[in-house]
Amino acid sequence: MSRLRIESLRDIVRRFVPWAVAGLASAVPATVAVSMAVDLIQKRGRKSRPAPRPGTFSSTVEQSELDIYTDGSTLYDAMLDAIGSARESILMETFIWKNDEVGQRFIDAFNAAAARGVEIHLIYDGFANLSVPSSFYRQLSEQVRVLRLPTVARQFWRGPLRHSGFNHSKILVIDDDVAFVGGFNIGSLYARHWRDTHLRSIGPGAWALRQSVAEVWNAFHAADDQISWVPPAAWESQLRVSANLPVHLVYPIRNMYLNAFARARKRIWLTTPYFIPDQQLLRSLLEAAERGVDVRVMVPQESNHILGDWLSRGFFEQMINSKVTVLLYTASMIHSKVATVDGEWSTVGTANIDRLSLSYNYETNVEVIDRAFAAEMEKVFDSDATHCVELGVGWLNRHRLTKLAERALVPMRPWL
Repeated sequence: MSRLRIESLRDIVRRFVPWAVAGLASAVPATVAVSMAVDLIQKRGRKSRPAPRPGTFSSTVEQSELDIYTDGSTLYDAMLDAIGSARESILMETFIWKNDEVGQRFIDAFNAAAARGVEIHLIYDGFANLSVPSSFYRQLSEQVRVLRLPTVARQFWRGPLRHSGFNHSKILVIDDDVAFVGGFNIGSLYARHWRDTHLRSIGPGAWALRQSVAEVWNAFHAADDQISWVPPAAWESQLRVSANLPVHLVYPIRNMYLNAFARARKRIWLTTPYFIPDQQLLRSLLEAAERGVDVRVMVPQESNHILGDWLSRGFFEQMINSKVTVLLYTASMIHSKVATVDGEWSTVGTANIDRLSLSYNYETNVEVIDRAFAAEMEKVFDSDATHCVELGVGWLNRHRLTKLAERALVPMRPWL
């Protein structure tokens, strides 16, 4: 091949690739927007039901006190109490922050803390809160530093994947010592009608969650407005944080799951609101079940995303044939993103088992390697399982039109 032809090919690649990547990146929020529109139409007439409240479960790992919250009202009270006791600093990162009575309580608590001289940094997602009037957030004191993270940043054309992504993390850190992370957004709906799971860590385990928020804030601010680094209490810990940071092209949560599933010998119990795995993740679960591991996957019977439900169903036949237990949670919307393996390893966090969470969003998961904590996580799973129906071989005989619809949606999987 002549040198001139090679240079021409290179020129074509240079021109085409950036546009192709930009198209792929912009397709994600577009697909999500269409999905949300479908949901709004389909959900008309659905009745919201109060969510079960399994309780609060506690354990101690190393020098950190850990509490597992399973209902929003109790969690929000604990978070607001922590904000009310803050003396030096508050960091918060959240996806949805509703302008309702619960959201207003957080506004008032942050303003009161700022009046006491507490240094506050808040991050919330721009796209997820488009329906919230800007006047709601303008209530925050001028002393509160706020970042409304855009889904598509100004530098988008310089690096589409690096400068886009939803901020799906939900973290609150108080005085570098108390930290919360999990699936709960901020709003009355989540307090009463969603079954979700959040973790509170008091002690040295809070450090990595503080670091996760600081990484996001610092990536979008100049040197004179950075959150300063503080040293961890220990070099290694049984509490580890995996944080997806698109701005740095870092996505460790998917590998965290793959590593845990590959090690499983006895059981994998997984709860996720949206189950749309890539082929490698799906295969890791199927292979575990085929080697005798008790694999149970819990998803909502009806989630808040109709399209997500149908995409999830497209995997059920293969899972059932591979002896994976599929549990449909019937009592309410379940939004927990948790897993426990072999009674030793557990994770609580913000990432769903789908490509949006694992390959596009800002996400944060804590993994805990501790038998006592895993035992508490299994209690939560057992409690939730009492509100589930198990899909049996009867699912394989569902209507042909249902199977056809599932196949028709397969091309959508890479976008959600």
